Amino acid sequence: MATRFGARAGDDPWTGGYVAPVKFAPVVTAGRDYIAGPRPSGRALQPRITPRLWGVEPPPNADDRARRITHVRNPDSPFWIGNLRNSEFRCLIPATSFMLWGSEIDYEGRRLKHWFAPKGASGDQRVFALAGVWKDEEVPGFAILSMDATGAAKDAGCRSMPLILPADDTAHQTWLYGGWDRARGLIERRVPIALEEWSGEVP
Repeated sequence: MATRFGARAGDDPWTGGYVAPVKFAPVVTAGRDYIAGPRPSGRALQPRITPRLWGVEPPPNADDRARRITHVRNPDSPFWIGNLRNSEFRCLIPATSFMLWGSEIDYEGRRLKHWFAPKGASGDQRVFALAGVWKDEEVPGFAILSMDATGAAKDAGCRSMPLILPADDTAHQTWLYGGWDRARGLIERRVPIALEEWSGEVP
C-alpha cells in the first residue's frame, strides 16, 4: 500500500485483514506526524500510512453520543467543513473492496451484503483509494465521504456508496494537498467508476 500511494509505511505497519466501523484502519495522510496543524511553510510533507479509528465522535447535541460517525454525507455541514477545508485533515483510505447493504433480505430476514470493487482492477490498481477526512480527537478517527449509489451498487438496491477517487496520482495529490476549491471539485465532478460485484470469499 505504501508503494501504491508513494507513502512512508511508518512504524506501525498494517498486518492486513478487513476493516469495520470502530476498528483501526490504515489511512494515508500528508499532515504533520503525531499532531494536527498546518504543515511547515514552504514544503510538502511526504504522505505516510498511519492507523486511525474508523468513526469520529459525534457533536455534543447528538442523540446518541456513544455512536461514532463513520461517513460524511454532507461536506458542507459545520461539523465537517473546517477539517475538509484544511488539507492536512483529508486522507486516503486504501481498499481492495468495500461492503454495502442491499435492500433485499435472506431467508433469515437479514439484509444482504454486497461486496464491490472497481471493474477490471488488477496489479497496483487492485488497491484503490476512498476519500476520507480525519479529526484530531483523543483517539484520532476518520470518516469516509459517501455519495448516492450508482451502477452495480444501485442495481443491487444499495442507497449510498463511498466516494472512490480516480486512480491517477493527480487526484490523490489534489485530495491530500490541494485547496478546498480543487478538492471539492473531486466531489462535485465525480468521475463515474464502473464497479463489479464480488461473489464467494471476501477478497
